Amino acid sequence: MHDTLPLLGRRKFPSLRRARLETLQVNIGLTCNQQCVHCHVNAGPRRREQMDAATVDLVLRYLQEARVPELDVTGGAPELNPHFRRLVREASLSGKRVIDRCNLTILEEPGQQDLAEFLATNGVEIVASLPCYLEENVDRQRGRGVFAASIRALHRLNRLGYGIEEDRKLHLVYNPQGPQLPPPQQGLEREYKRMLNERYGIVFNCLYTLCNMPIRRFGSTLISNGGFERYMQLLQRAHRDENLEEVMCRTLLSVDWKGYVYDCDFNQMLGLGMAPRNGGRQIHLSDLFGATLEGRSIAVRGHCYGCTAGQGSGCGGALSA
Repeated sequence: MHDTLPLLGRRKFPSLRRARLETLQVNIGLTCNQQCVHCHVNAGPRRREQMDAATVDLVLRYLQEARVPELDVTGGAPELNPHFRRLVREASLSGKRVIDRCNLTILEEPGQQDLAEFLATNGVEIVASLPCYLEENVDRQRGRGVFAASIRALHRLNRLGYGIEEDRKLHLVYNPQGPQLPPPQQGLEREYKRMLNERYGIVFNCLYTLCNMPIRRFGSTLISNGGFERYMQLLQRAHRDENLEEVMCRTLLSVDWKGYVYDCDFNQMLGLGMAPRNGGRQIHLSDLFGATLEGRSIAVRGHCYGCTAGQGSGCGGALSA
């Protein structure tokens, strides 16, 4: 796999500083039942990295002591971590807003037959990847049969009240098929809702449009195809300064499966840890108890244009109308 970090370091990006911490995003493992072309995590069935029980305990303690209102759980397929349910249950019971980054097909995996009911019972908000409403496009990007399994999962979630009841939010995520910017989120959301409802009777709350990041698997593919610089130029030309105030890294802290911290999930995948103030070793979550994060500088590289191009892009979708 090609390393994109040296190429990303050639492009300057405006400096950023952290605001008040609102979201702890925790990658609890890289094991996944899928292996998608656009995956910036490089997750897959052969990955074995998983957060252990002690680190899960540390995450729960930090959520409470730092008074972080939101826990965003991601992977891989985070549900495959053996401690996923304890993390979700305890965070939910302590009053945190809990988000599960779900690929939908995980609901049909052996041992996960009651997963949908577990998520509903614990009031977990689901952010589910569905890169298109057309079967051929989804299966091309994510594997044969993925679209049909995703539709079955969405029907099941709807039956549990997801996308319908106020405390059972269901959001879908769109990624472009290749090196293009996402279309305007508002219009695409209307089209998703119309197509999925007319064809399958499915409802959901919001559509999040995300830009494909030029890192890991997707970035390596761009390099192999000779399209990396062209894509970077597209992102940089579409940069909008007004998106800088809304980028997710200002209010989010990313934690990897070993407990080390980063300014965002993309930096985590590049190995760009949160910079120690006086040099020294990489910062671990255990180092942050009692620390003030607001005002700290954020590690930026060329891939950050993926968050500020066009409407902008973050874990909550487009940043501007």
